[in-house]
Amino acid sequence: MDAEYVFRVRVRIDPAGERVRVDPATFETTLYRRADPPGDEGWLFFRDNLWRGEVNDEKHHRAMAEEALDVPVDSVAFSALRTDEAYFDGMKAEIAESLDLFNADSVSEVISKYLGSSVEVREGDA
Repeated sequence: MDAEYVFRVRVRIDPAGERVRVDPATFETTLYRRADPPGDEGWLFFRDNLWRGEVNDEKHHRAMAEEALDVPVDSVAFSALRTDEAYFDGMKAEIAESLDLFNADSVSEVISKYLGSSVEVREGDA
């Protein structure tokens, strides 16, 4: 099983000293965060950090990205959960057993509520 959260991140380079500069000083890159296996500690990352396919607290996500990248981060936007079929099936099964954690009546409601339409399932990787 394999899955990762994909974020677009705008980072800033702040040169030390007055004799150097960079151009552009900001640029966008892609940050990939490995998704924890369904049921393992951390598997609820999507529930705790996303809402309707977007980050639920950009300030918090900027701080997490800054810590991970060790550079100033100006913005963070969620792009997708990229997953193989096995991971997605396991995730849906775990959600189905834990609907009370999501205040939802169905797996599809949970997926829509937190990930929106931002799930990319790679076929044939199961």
